[in-house]
Amino acid sequence: MISGSRPGLRLRDRGRVRAGARPWAAAVCVVPLLVQPPGLVASPGGPAPTLAPAPVPTPRSGQGSADASPTVPPRNETLYTSGSASTPPTNFDPLSDQSYTGSQGLLYEPLFLYDPLHGTFIPWLASSGAWVTPTSYRIVVRNDVSWVSSATGDVVGTLSGTDVAYSIKLAMADGTNAFHPDVAGATGVKVTGDSVTVDFAKPVGYAQWQEFLWHAPVLPSLSWPKFSHAGATFAGPSLVSTGPMLLYSVNKDEACYKDNPHWWASAQLKLSFKFTYLCDVVSGSSGRALSDLLADHIDWSNQLLRGIATLSGGGYDIKTYYPSQPYMIPASTAWLQMDLAKAPMDSLDFRLAVAHAVNSSAIVSDVYTGTVLRANPTGLLPELSSYIDASVVKKHGFTYSPAEAKEYLKKSGYSGQQLRLLIPVGRVDLFNAATLIGQQLGKVGVHIDVMAVPVAERDHDVADGNYDMAIVDSAGLGATPWSYFDSIYQLPLPAAIAGGDNTERYSSTADWGLVQEAAGTPLTDTTALQGIYANLELDFLEQLPEIPLWYSGAWFQANTKTWQNYPLSTSKDDRYTPVMWRGWLGATTTVLALADLKPTR
Repeated sequence: MISGSRPGLRLRDRGRVRAGARPWAAAVCVVPLLVQPPGLVASPGGPAPTLAPAPVPTPRSGQGSADASPTVPPRNETLYTSGSASTPPTNFDPLSDQSYTGSQGLLYEPLFLYDPLHGTFIPWLASSGAWVTPTSYRIVVRNDVSWVSSATGDVVGTLSGTDVAYSIKLAMADGTNAFHPDVAGATGVKVTGDSVTVDFAKPVGYAQWQEFLWHAPVLPSLSWPKFSHAGATFAGPSLVSTGPMLLYSVNKDEACYKDNPHWWASAQLKLSFKFTYLCDVVSGSSGRALSDLLADHIDWSNQLLRGIATLSGGGYDIKTYYPSQPYMIPASTAWLQMDLAKAPMDSLDFRLAVAHAVNSSAIVSDVYTGTVLRANPTGLLPELSSYIDASVVKKHGFTYSPAEAKEYLKKSGYSGQQLRLLIPVGRVDLFNAATLIGQQLGKVGVHIDVMAVPVAERDHDVADGNYDMAIVDSAGLGATPWSYFDSIYQLPLPAAIAGGDNTERYSSTADWGLVQEAAGTPLTDTTALQGIYANLELDFLEQLPEIPLWYSGAWFQANTKTWQNYPLSTSKDDRYTPVMWRGWLGATTTVLALADLKPTR
C-alpha cells in the first residue's frame, strides 16, 4: 500500500502548512512565469521533517549570539523580513516543523527547487535526477559544494554522495521524520562516486518521492549524528550547511544571517545576494507590522496586513506581487470542513445546501478586500489548473444559489439545531469570514454558532470529532494534485486522523484506491494521471467531503526605499516566489528572488 500522511507543512507545512501550524496571520501562493537564471537547467524531480535542534554559533569578532549582544548590521547592508514566525527563534533544525525562518533555504538546501508557476524543477544540490528503471532513481550530486561552519565561516568539508545517501537513509529509518512516508517504499540506497541510486519496492510512490526531492534538506553526514536529541534547544555542534547565508546572531526578536562567502551558487550559477545580512523579525500585530513596513523598518513582509490594497501603487513605496486584485499569489485552499460522521453533516443534501448557500465572492470582497481569489469548486490551486477537468466542473460544480440551497435543505433531514463553526483564536480574517458564512447560512435556515478557540484546542476538537464545522486553510502547494487528494481521502481513518488527514472522516475505499493509483503512476504517464484525477474530481464534486471557498494568499508586500527589484508579476525576469514561509523558502524559487534584489540607494 502506498500511503502519505506526514507531519509538517501541507506542501504539506511544508505545504500542507498544517492546520494550526502557521506562524503567520493567514497565508498562501500562485506565481507567474519563472525565468531560470544562467546555468540552470530544468530537471524532473518532489517535502518537511523533525530531528535535532541546531545550536547558536559561538560569536567571533563582530558576531553575536543568544548570549552576547550582537553588532547591529548596517541598515544599507541588511534586508529586514517578517511575517513568517510569531515566536522567538530557538530552533534551526531543518527537519523540524518548528524551525525558524531560513533554517532551510538560507542554511540547508534541498536537491531540487520547484517552480510552481510552470510546474518545472530546477536542479539544486543535485545536478540532475532521473528514473533509470521503473524502480530505481539516480541522483547526480552537484560538484564543488562546500559545507561551511556558521561559527567560524570556514569550509569544513565538501558535499558528497554520502551526505545525500545519509539524508535519505535518515528519513527511511526514522518513522517520526516528516519525510519518512515519502521514502517509505525505498528499499536501498547506493553511492557510486557522485551518483546516488535509490531503489524502491513496487508499487513505487512516484508522487511521494517527487515531494521528497524538493522539500527534504540535505544534511552533513559527519556532523549531523552528533546533534543532541534531548538537551537544550541549541545543544550540539555548530551549524554546518551549504546555503547562501550563515547564522550570525539570535535574540528574542529576530534571527540574523550573514552572507556565506563560499556559497556554491555564486560561482556555478552566478547568483549573489546584494545585501550582506538578512534579519528576520518575529511578527507582531498586523497594525504594528504595517507601521514598521511603512516606516522602512521592514523591507519584505509575508504577513496579512489590513488595508494593503489601498497602499499598493499609491505613492507609499509599497509593492505587492500583482499591482491590482488579487495582489497576492494563491497559496492554499480555504475550505469549509464538516464532521461527516454525524448528522446532519453526513447528509449529501445538507452539504449541497451549505455549498449553494455560501457566497464566497462576498468573502473575497468584504473580508479580504480583493486580496484573495474565489476557489475552483475542486479546491485545486491555480497552478494545478492543467489537471482540472473543466467539463466535470461545469457539469457538477456548485454555485451560489440560495434558492437551490433551500431545496436541498428540505431534503437533508436538518431539524434546525444550532451547529458549531470553529475557527482559531487570533485569525481575525477567519473570524470575519466565519461570521459572514454564518449570516449567509442563516438566510437559508441553517443556524450557526461561530466559536473562536485556541489553535491547539481547535485541532484537538477536529481530531476527536468534537466539532460540526471548521474553516481549514491548510491545503497548500503541491507539484501534483496527489497531496491534496491524499489529505482528503486517506484511509484507514484512525491512522489518517492521527496524522492530520481526512479529519472530515469521509470513508471511500474507491477514492482512496484512486489516490494510491495516482501515487504509483509514473509522472511521465500524463494521460493516465489526467484520467485518475478527473475521476477524483468527479467524486469530490458529487460527494463534497469538503467545500472549497477561497484561496488564501501568499501575503507579500515590500518597501522599496532601501531595496528594489522585488518579484512582481509585471517583471519579465524575476517572477519568483516572494515567500519566506517554511516550505517555500528553500523549496521554491524564493532564493532566486532574494538574489535578484538590489539597493535602491
